[in-house]
Amino acid sequence: MQSPRKAVLAIVAASVLAASGATAAAATNDTGNREETQLQKLYEQAVAEGGDLVVYAGGDKPGQADYLRDAFVKKFPKIKANVIVDFSKNHDARVDNQVAEGKVVADVVHLQTIDDFPRWKREGVLQQYKPAGWDKVYDQVKDRDGYYTGVFFFAFSNVTATTLGSNAPVEAADFLKPEFKDKLVFTYPNDDDAVLYYFKQLTDKYGFAYLQKLLAQHPKFVRGTQDSADLVGTAPYVASFGTSGGRAGLAQQTYPAQSPWVAWPQTAAILKQAPHQAAAKLYLSWLLSRDAQRNDIGTWSARTDVAPPAGAENIFAYPNMNPLGLGRFMSDRTALDRYKARITLYVGDVQGVNPADPDGKLGLYPVDANGTQGA
Repeated sequence: MQSPRKAVLAIVAASVLAASGATAAAATNDTGNREETQLQKLYEQAVAEGGDLVVYAGGDKPGQADYLRDAFVKKFPKIKANVIVDFSKNHDARVDNQVAEGKVVADVVHLQTIDDFPRWKREGVLQQYKPAGWDKVYDQVKDRDGYYTGVFFFAFSNVTATTLGSNAPVEAADFLKPEFKDKLVFTYPNDDDAVLYYFKQLTDKYGFAYLQKLLAQHPKFVRGTQDSADLVGTAPYVASFGTSGGRAGLAQQTYPAQSPWVAWPQTAAILKQAPHQAAAKLYLSWLLSRDAQRNDIGTWSARTDVAPPAGAENIFAYPNMNPLGLGRFMSDRTALDRYKARITLYVGDVQGVNPADPDGKLGLYPVDANGTQGA
């Protein structure tokens, strides 16, 4: 039987927990209400502006960012949002060209090329704007002056066939097992800087001898991380690393506990010459809102007040992965290009069409996913 003193203490503790929970819930609701009010005001302004929006999104497959567009348009149905996917290294060149030509058609960019954003800030290319939820974004991934910010974290790790079960490779050494010879598929590391950084970490830790052993497995190299992931689970390919996702039911994603892997803050900004400033502010504020970060991005949040995906740790808690590492790697382009040239000697030149633009329609000034050109 519980003593009277313990019973009193239990009641007090329960009351404190209940009060703290109520306080947290009230704070959460207050944050959501304030952000929703801000979003609705921006929505009115964007509709009055004309309701158009053009977003350049880093990726390697058409339609890869449709989930963001669809969630945005569902909430703001009077906005015509065109989210155009291409390699970040192509989109940043488009932005540079559009700015130089004085023909900017993109409003918002969110790209993997993190090193572009400080440069664009220095060059006066970006619009200063602190969107909804700004004070909740990790300080490490946002510009303190409000010119750009991380909007969510992408991650590349292992994708393995579900048929392998417990025999699936997890650590880097596992991919060297004889049973995986002729059954591995990778994205060309010299075609994607995040994949290149994945290989850089492996060769830094295990030496180029590891790369030579990996190549002795006769892996297939393809363009685009989605294509490499989608091949896993289809004969004869059973595993990859340096990618994410995979076909539902055929492949699963896992994270090594000891070998390095890669995550980074996909970074976004509004262009200073953006034709649709109000719509751009609405989109960026929606993307960083607590509601969208909890329900629509499908990955680690850029906000400190949103929990990581189910079963995952805080993005900064992994001892074998630094989410700021890719940005540092990309900031030294001379060293990056030197490593890329060296690894090309091993894997060969990139072969194949751009999987994000297989028909070559996007061109210089795309304003929709079909490659329609701006004025």
